[in-house]
Amino acid sequence: MLEPSVDSLQEKINSKYTLITISARRARDLQDGAKTLLEEPKALTYVGLALEEIYNEKLFVKETE
Repeated sequence: MLEPSVDSLQEKINSKYTLITISARRARDLQDGAKTLLEEPKALTYVGLALEEIYNEKLFVKETE
């Protein structure tokens, strides 16, 4: 089972496309050596870390007007 769930992630970011795009970009950053924004991450993969950051509201989409 995927944790956090897609439903709980969509409460943070409405669009599935945006959610996938943001998590993929962040996963690439993490793979290239960026530090995680979480103190005690549980995920073992870069994508998992990115999704966990979104779920914990450390990574978000800035709304434009």
